[in-house]
Amino acid sequence: MVVYPVGRGNKMYKIECDTHTHTLFSRHAYSTIEENVRAASENGIKLLASTDHFSDMLFGDFECVKNYQYLFCCNNWPRLWKDVYLLRGCEADIVDMEGNLFGHDIAVKKSVTGDTYDPERNLLEMAIEKLDFVIASVHAKRHTEGMSVAQNTQMYIKALENQKVFFIGHIGRAGVPFDVDEVLLRSKELHKPIEINEHSFSWEGHHKKVCRDIAIRCAELGVSICVNTDAHMSCEIGGTAKAQAMLEEIGFPQELIINSTKESFLQGLSDSGVMVKNV
Repeated sequence: MVVYPVGRGNKMYKIECDTHTHTLFSRHAYSTIEENVRAASENGIKLLASTDHFSDMLFGDFECVKNYQYLFCCNNWPRLWKDVYLLRGCEADIVDMEGNLFGHDIAVKKSVTGDTYDPERNLLEMAIEKLDFVIASVHAKRHTEGMSVAQNTQMYIKALENQKVFFIGHIGRAGVPFDVDEVLLRSKELHKPIEINEHSFSWEGHHKKVCRDIAIRCAELGVSICVNTDAHMSCEIGGTAKAQAMLEEIGFPQELIINSTKESFLQGLSDSGVMVKNV
């Protein structure tokens, strides 16, 4: 196992991809996909992944398939838009201790046009079948209440083992205690990165320390990270100054940042088996 030294750094990082971003579809985000692509182009981002929420935060009627047409049809987006390589994703909520994602237990009886499905279809499968990858995140923590660190750890690992999931979203600020080394080492085995999320550094509390501690262990264990904005409006696209400042402080190695370039991120998706390279 390669052990990377962690110390004080003096460099800024090359990060040409933003792979956790939101559009108006997420309801508490404020920009269109085109506005985000334009901002990415203007800010030197070579690859953008649009990853809107897929959770019970969006709609009250979970079984109404019409609500999710945005995800069903995103394969219509151009791959190259304003010289930005565009990936299609979503941020799906982890909803139970088995690491299942939102929609896994929701049956869809009718199509968008009202035709009856026979047999019934599954909402999660319908939502992600045309996506390049999924971010799995904990937002509502009610299912983790009273659970042990070991149980929380297995929840995250089971979510990571989902063939479509590439990384866990903002694991440093979710507020769910887990065994860091166990999750990091399983991520490494699966060739999947750990996210360092810019929004996590805007929250009050101990989130910054948790994110810093996770980044240090990633460096020590040789685990790749993905540095993302979690942008909810176009002016945030590509802005990871706070995350980079923390990484610079600990001397995090550039070679472990999987979204340094378009090529390195696509190679990571391919190595993990989540997405075929250069689709």
